[in-house]
Amino acid sequence: MKSKTPHIADEVAFSRDEFRRYGRHLIMPEVGLEGQRKLKGSSVLVVGAGGLGSPVALYLAAAGVGRIGIADCDTVDLTNLQRQILHSTENLGQPKTESAGNRLRHLNPEIKIALHRTKLTSGNALDILKDYNVVVDGTDNFPSRYLINDACVLLGKPNVYGSIFRFEGQVSVFDAENGPCYRCVYPEPPPPGLVPSCAEGGVLGVLPGIIGTLQASEVVKLLLGIGEPLTGRMLLFDALKVEFRELKIRKDPKCPVCGENPTIRELIDYDAFCGYDSRNAGKNEAEITVEELKRRLDKGDYILLLDVREQVESEIATIGGLLIPLRDLPGRVHELDSAREIVAYCHHGERSGRAVALLKELGFKKAKNLAGGIDQWACVVDKTLSRY
Repeated sequence: MKSKTPHIADEVAFSRDEFRRYGRHLIMPEVGLEGQRKLKGSSVLVVGAGGLGSPVALYLAAAGVGRIGIADCDTVDLTNLQRQILHSTENLGQPKTESAGNRLRHLNPEIKIALHRTKLTSGNALDILKDYNVVVDGTDNFPSRYLINDACVLLGKPNVYGSIFRFEGQVSVFDAENGPCYRCVYPEPPPPGLVPSCAEGGVLGVLPGIIGTLQASEVVKLLLGIGEPLTGRMLLFDALKVEFRELKIRKDPKCPVCGENPTIRELIDYDAFCGYDSRNAGKNEAEITVEELKRRLDKGDYILLLDVREQVESEIATIGGLLIPLRDLPGRVHELDSAREIVAYCHHGERSGRAVALLKELGFKKAKNLAGGIDQWACVVDKTLSRY
């Protein structure tokens, strides 16, 4: 299926510098002057200025896409720099939108950059997305993916999707007018905590460069109306094997948002849909702060520290205790004393929160989660610990 060019302004003028800048495009028959006009007259929203958003934004800016929006509410952290090439050490602590905007303007001062320093929500997504021809999903969580998908379907926008984890990545184009949407492929989100995030499981630093560049390529094809987009196809990449595989994906006639009889006609509560609310229900009652834990340990309270991270993480930093990775916990609960107070910890508190929920279901009434995990401990209690 050929690409469909989104609505783009027809008359676009170029400066002499732009003719030189885009010269290698202009001599390509598939692009030429008409195609470069389409790029300059188009607009793309990149949701997430992180690992995927970095190469996407850089290559779209270099290609001459006239208006690029960056939506992100986060700030630049040292842990980002292993893969998020939009940002530099000098940008630490800055809003990612500000860091990204400055980098893109230096790369190509001929284009316009729109910064949306906000979390995309059901309340603002339609207003933000409506002014762009194409939307790029560079997020790393399920509520955002379903939100972006539904907003794009309701607005009739193509959604260029990418995801990464460890050594593997996925790319597709979800365009409900011509093929399936994200919900057609993933009707329901996985149970909260079943799929670890990149912060929990890691990601090879160069992987988002590969996947993000493929996303940028799909965007350019859509804007130019050339080639065969990944609509109705999912491209899978395994960096360890250097292997690409392609899956055919079909539109679901019963899809609640793009099917024959849609039931979703407006944006919903995506945290609740993905189970994030239920996961956090009663969280405070089963938590302990790093300050309180330090006070009680200094007092000599009989507390068992349970580290539910992986062995490789404990080699980076530890606050002691019994190491049982979360995935092994169901088969090793017999090693724990249900009468003893247990404080579980991980990197940031997500995995240990799930561990505590499991332990409570099994009768460990005194189990608590260390809020913020070992990272918070390193920030507040022991600043000599290595952070990662």
